[in-house]
Amino acid sequence: MSRPERPASARVLGLDDLRNTLREERRGDRKVVFTNGCFDLLHTGHLRLLEAAAALGDLLVVGLNLDESVRRLKGPERPFQTFEDRAELLAGLEAVDYVVGFAEDTPAVLIDAIVPDILVKGGDWALDEIVGRETVESAGGRVVTIQLVAGRSTTHLVERIRSS
Repeated sequence: MSRPERPASARVLGLDDLRNTLREERRGDRKVVFTNGCFDLLHTGHLRLLEAAAALGDLLVVGLNLDESVRRLKGPERPFQTFEDRAELLAGLEAVDYVVGFAEDTPAVLIDAIVPDILVKGGDWALDEIVGRETVESAGGRVVTIQLVAGRSTTHLVERIRSS
């Protein structure tokens, strides 16, 4: 996969810019892979999921929960890092081509807007629970789950830090 030659922060896009960029990329018949998450306290499990997702297509787009969304999902003490920091860290990874934020609790709006060729989630999700599955499959795409790395989670990491 060849990632755009720009600083990481330039690969963090708003939805309109992302749609325009993907429209151009798809003219070259490139397959778009999408995954999403909070990615608060980036760890090896995240990296391996992103690398595996990127290997499934030509461009990896990561939907990233905005801070208020993370708070609703994870509690008032989260996120530990701001959206801007989480987004730039993700965009700096070799596997990631673009990062786009979303304020909702699920990425349904993003998935409906970009209709990726491949939708990826961690193996802790049952296929029938994956948000956006119907959108992707009805457009001829596919949904893939990737096995999680045992013992690698933000929750596990936070517990270790707090017990030290």
